[in-house]
Amino acid sequence: MPDALGAEFSLVWDLDALYPRPETPEFRRALDDYRREITALAERSDALPPVSSLPHAVTAWVTFLSDYEQAAARREELQSFVGCYAAADARNKTYQRLEAELSSLEPLRARIATNLEFAIKQADDEELESFVAADERLGRIAFFLRECRRNARLRLPKDQELLAADLAVDGLHAWGRLYDRLSGALRVQVMERGEIVEKSPSQVQLDSPQRTVRENNFYASARAWQTIADTCADALNHIAGTRLTLYRRLGLKDHLEPPLRYNRMRRETLDAMWSAIAARKPMLVNYLHRKAQLLGVEKPAWYDLTAPLPQLARPGSSAELSWDDACRMIVDTFERFSPAFGDFARRALAERWIEAENRPGKRQGGFCTGFPVRRQSRIFMTFTNSADSMSTLAHELGHAWHSHVLSEQPYFLQDYPMNLAETASTFAEAVLGEERLRTTDCEAERMQILDHMLSDAVVFLMNIHTRFLFEDEFHRRRAAGELAAEELSELMLAAQKEAYLGALADDGWNPGFWISKLHFYISGLPFYNFPYTFGYLLSLAVYATAADAGPEFPEQYRRLLIATGCRETEEAVAGAIGGDLSRPDFWTRSLDVIERRVERFLELTG
Repeated sequence: MPDALGAEFSLVWDLDALYPRPETPEFRRALDDYRREITALAERSDALPPVSSLPHAVTAWVTFLSDYEQAAARREELQSFVGCYAAADARNKTYQRLEAELSSLEPLRARIATNLEFAIKQADDEELESFVAADERLGRIAFFLRECRRNARLRLPKDQELLAADLAVDGLHAWGRLYDRLSGALRVQVMERGEIVEKSPSQVQLDSPQRTVRENNFYASARAWQTIADTCADALNHIAGTRLTLYRRLGLKDHLEPPLRYNRMRRETLDAMWSAIAARKPMLVNYLHRKAQLLGVEKPAWYDLTAPLPQLARPGSSAELSWDDACRMIVDTFERFSPAFGDFARRALAERWIEAENRPGKRQGGFCTGFPVRRQSRIFMTFTNSADSMSTLAHELGHAWHSHVLSEQPYFLQDYPMNLAETASTFAEAVLGEERLRTTDCEAERMQILDHMLSDAVVFLMNIHTRFLFEDEFHRRRAAGELAAEELSELMLAAQKEAYLGALADDGWNPGFWISKLHFYISGLPFYNFPYTFGYLLSLAVYATAADAGPEFPEQYRRLLIATGCRETEEAVAGAIGGDLSRPDFWTRSLDVIERRVERFLELTG
């Protein structure tokens, strides 16, 4: 093992330090122990006394919640562990079966959550507050108990809720697992050195400096994804159809109510964010037009959006970035921001928490997953020797740091909504990007860094807006019936043209984007898109406060991360950095930062 900043960092993670391998009898025993534990807890939850029956209720609930907290943490670890193996070896049938087995236990967890939420819902405000005040242990998790009450309105009557959870194993969630298997097994045929080779989708990059390579890779990928389009359309229709059926039964206003509740944010906040973006987005069209000129085309195509600028670096320099150099740069940058953050990144690398090897057979995308009992994380990605890959690593380490900061809180206060999760990850990217921009003395490199930053802005303000527009319109139309693959492609094309303000070439769009974007198929969370834009813009606002806060800022940021587990979104932000998220002018501050970057880029490339 190299020392913290030695010559090499491992590209392959260490999972053996967590549990025995999934194929072993030892892991089977751990899984069976959890099965017995969660089954017994589900039965106990059926008999919890009413919250109002003080003092008897306090003793029973404190004991139950303590036991449930331990079981919930073990569940998270088991799911994370199997998920890591399944992501790294996408065709392995054993790991797929274990994922399905763990999914089959989810109705027991849902039964417990349902019983808790209904019991708390039945108490009036005064009874609940008396209950919370009756024991210090309940007082510590008061936010969690009040969240149970708020979430109860998204529950069907108890018998129906339990039935829906049972059916979801082989229904809603099975469609999500099917997509994972299809996408994991997919292979793309690309030309390399005169030979056709097969690669996993995550290995096929669109950031080559050669436009013909980018174009060929794009169309090769599109052809491969098209082979599973009809099955993916089935999965997407049935995931959304199941949700819409539940929403009708609940009498919800529309399909945005659940994702807003899960993100602990108000509709006014979402509307304010998108309205501010719509007013300022033309600045990105100016950036795209200039980048097209630099690439020698009239308008960019989809496969030009992440292309590097033509090489303007010093003689002998290389556009490729080694894994070791990327790791060193991240550790050094995080350490200058906060010694504790830098030490944490160094530990994650030294203890091999990260799987980044570029090899076939891996699932696409990247993630950070937690092991709360051990207070560790694991990061999955594919490193492609690029600045974009380095940013991905910083992004996922931001998630891991967030979990680490919350690890000393009660387990029920370690759960944070996705929009605030993406604030922590994109903030880590901002720290890295701004430090690179500040320290470079090379004008060409400064242009490349700004280009990368603005490419990110296009993703968050245009690409993810595309996903939101597509998913919003798809849910509206799905209420009237299923949509064929061709109709989904038409919806996607319309969403892209609106979100990108028509800035791409006429033949440069990606109507099949809905097939390859795994976020649409995540069955556990609806609308897995707008939280990224929220987190990106909020992270810019948070970073902008760092200069005023001075050396106190790392601790201020730490308090924000802790608040994400125990406050509503608007309250967490207002308490940490101030401002009203439901007003467009809050978001304008972050958009000003992006506009200044556009102006600087235009000056440097003019």
